[in-house]
Amino acid sequence: MRDFRDAKAMAQTLRDALKAKSLSLTHSESLELIAKTLGFHDWNELAARIRASQPTESWTETFVSAANVPLTSAGAVHPVIPLRDLVLFPRLVRPIFVGRLKTILAVESAIATDSRLLVVTQQRAAEDAPTLDALYQVGVTANVINHHTLPDGTLKIFVEGLQRTAIVRLIDKEYLEAEVAPIKESRGRSAEAVVLSRAVLDAYLIYANVDFSSLTRRPGLFRLPSIGDPGLLADSVAPLLSIEIEKKQQILETSDVVVRLEMILDLMKAGPPRKNMTP
Repeated sequence: MRDFRDAKAMAQTLRDALKAKSLSLTHSESLELIAKTLGFHDWNELAARIRASQPTESWTETFVSAANVPLTSAGAVHPVIPLRDLVLFPRLVRPIFVGRLKTILAVESAIATDSRLLVVTQQRAAEDAPTLDALYQVGVTANVINHHTLPDGTLKIFVEGLQRTAIVRLIDKEYLEAEVAPIKESRGRSAEAVVLSRAVLDAYLIYANVDFSSLTRRPGLFRLPSIGDPGLLADSVAPLLSIEIEKKQQILETSDVVVRLEMILDLMKAGPPRKNMTP
């Protein structure tokens, strides 16, 4: 006999039954309906009750040591979005197109709770159902700020990167979840970081072949953070570089802001981008 701990399975059964009658519910709508049917205020309350009722060993399927980065305490669990060809950085807003069923379920679960999820890049982009060894260990916790379904069924979401985060445990259920630990940034406000920020900004204008006269005429066309926030500047420039995914991932995994800025400078010195980025 099913009880509140079977809520997700009940929600799926409900969706299947309604689909057979040509009626449709999203995963999050079915979860909310099951929660109310079981006497809970909403899915958030029911999800918390389910998690509290489960011993850790019943839902932890995989364990991985976090990368060699300074971590705060672990504990939060978020749905996971694996990306094939994009590295998300903190404090940036990006659109993501989601087509894999498992990932759609992860997004719907996040939306039904606190809109938080973990965005992490795949090491092997060709895998449709990535497991732990196909994912990088460091990603970004993100907030879903907008979402809608396209005519072909693809889910388009806009996410805002929040903080570098390491995977502590990966949980493979109807969708991927991960217990995570935030990564602490270091030397972000040091004098050395500020000096390097100025060098990075100047180097990027040259790297991207920016027309300096256009910046004087139309300054709003080119926007990067000021050198007053070296960490944000580094994370804003890194996605703009025409470099391999692996190198962008290395920048993401670098918690030391000074080292991160030095890496970006070295990469820009290695050569110009493939595309002209003049405003």
